Amino acid sequence: PPHATGRASAEVLGKGRFGTAYKAVLEVGTVVAVKRLKDVTISEKEFKDKIDSVGAMDHLNLVPLRAYYYSREEKLLVYNYMPMGSLSALLHGQPSANLGAGLTPLNLAMRSGIALGAGRGIEYLHQQGPGVSHGNIKSSNILLTKSHDARVSDFGMNHLVGPPSSPTRVAGYSAPEVTDPRRVSQWADVGVLLLELLTGKAPTHALLNEDGVDLPRWVQSVVREEWTSEVFDLELLRHQDLEEEMVQLLQLGIDCTAQYPDNRPSISQVAAGIEELRSSGLKGFEEQPDQVSETD
Repeated sequence: PPHATGRASAEVLGKGRFGTAYKAVLEVGTVVAVKRLKDVTISEKEFKDKIDSVGAMDHLNLVPLRAYYYSREEKLLVYNYMPMGSLSALLHGQPSANLGAGLTPLNLAMRSGIALGAGRGIEYLHQQGPGVSHGNIKSSNILLTKSHDARVSDFGMNHLVGPPSSPTRVAGYSAPEVTDPRRVSQWADVGVLLLELLTGKAPTHALLNEDGVDLPRWVQSVVREEWTSEVFDLELLRHQDLEEEMVQLLQLGIDCTAQYPDNRPSISQVAAGIEELRSSGLKGFEEQPDQVSETD
């Protein structure tokens, strides 16, 4: 991507593991998202080589990298601005100021579509080679278009920045076998997102268990006690006629987060399962007719 130039006004969107994100309005009026990286220790040449590979990644379900800036003091990445914000904000009650009070809650068709889109984006990343993974998949890194299509953000960051100066446990769910954040299971990535979408609970939800049991284990324990309906988000329970489809999606999420990687379905099998449900059981239960469509 070309270097970012020109003056801009900016407001903070959020702070994450790799740096701070800003909403910036450029001189020409274009609105972009700018990530200000921290802990970049690699040389400019190495940075450019790695960022060129990130910029070359082109998939409908990724937030495209548009530009970068590198100097001794600052390392900036420029992306398309996503006005709907993140899946985490929409699910967990921190809506963007842009959304307005009349926002339609996410129904099952929207949620399954988000899981499918995120899965396709993650699958694409893993197809780029054995050294390519996201390493930081979570609902705050799944951004949404106005038509609630998923766009995966923050990919490629784990190869640009060094380990944190004071290592801390990353909040959220990690597959049991993961010790290196650069080697993350694509199946577990998608599975925990699917469980989060269906339950409406974050992976670190305070009410899951006083012992800090993670989301997949909590879901499995509730299902084991045959209280399956109690795991679902209240918004989804308004549609009792779709309970069978909800249970099938829940089982996909459970399968994806199985303790042993060999027991998990492939990401293509998961995508096929979601697509089958969307084309049969969820047919006619799509997004509300007054919603705005947007391609980016």
